Amino acid sequence: MFVKRMINKMFADYSGSKMRKKEAIHGLLFVLPWIIGFLVFTLYPIACSLYYSLCNYNVIGKPTFVGLANYTNLFKDKTFVKACMNTLYMIAIGVPVTTFTAVLVSLLLNNKKLRGTGWMRVVFFIPTLVPTVVACLLWIWVMQPDSGIVNTILGYFHIPGPGWLSSPTWAKPAFILMMIWTCGNAIIIYLAGLQDVPESLYDAAAIDGANFWKQSWHISVPLIRPTILYNVTTLIIGVFQWFAEPYIMTEGGPSNATMFYSLYLYQNAFSFFKMGYASAQAWIMLLVALVIILILFKVFKFNETEI
Repeated sequence: MFVKRMINKMFADYSGSKMRKKEAIHGLLFVLPWIIGFLVFTLYPIACSLYYSLCNYNVIGKPTFVGLANYTNLFKDKTFVKACMNTLYMIAIGVPVTTFTAVLVSLLLNNKKLRGTGWMRVVFFIPTLVPTVVACLLWIWVMQPDSGIVNTILGYFHIPGPGWLSSPTWAKPAFILMMIWTCGNAIIIYLAGLQDVPESLYDAAAIDGANFWKQSWHISVPLIRPTILYNVTTLIIGVFQWFAEPYIMTEGGPSNATMFYSLYLYQNAFSFFKMGYASAQAWIMLLVALVIILILFKVFKFNETEI
């Protein structure tokens, strides 16, 4: 009887393992199209980019291995250094200004005592629906020195308007204004985060005599810190990938004042056909963005919430 039970158990285990193997094969077949797409269109280009970054490659000829020469030459390239400084300017000034504006607007729109917040949310969100090319052409017109809306408004206050996109000094602030104009997505995300703040905390603070601004600073902002971290991270990544706006509006000018990182990478790859040089630039961008985001996670103390 014992031997019979052992034989029956062996056959059951065999049939069970056979069934599990069949299910695994079926699951693998379902996932196979994605795996092939990932290997061909993601992993292979990444590996090639890393290899090309160590080569002198102009797309037409065969890549010639040069080691770290592309990386060392980048830091001797004045245009590359200028592109890095312009990008860091947008991260150090444009990102905080845009984040502050988006958080402030979301706090005001979340105030239940304020009327008409529904249509105001729509107004702030509409610019994000405008296609990038259309938005760029619109802002070229808005920033015109003589007939632009911004300088016209400044003229009413007897303030001489600058050349904006034609001025090396004011070109980047013009792009910051455009960043603020398109922060509707961030505002919606902040509003979603504010909905999760318990109403009892506001009631307790009101009993203690805290006004709206104190409640916002001591309750709302600390509790939406993970949301702020998410939006700041995506905004920084967006700045590193900024291409269409400077390409359409200024083409990196004037005097390389709006030559941002991705725009110069594009020029090296597809205008100058220095693909190895551009690949090295892309890997540097990855490392710098990774370091900045890790610092952000440390500063915002991700997964920690304090009131």
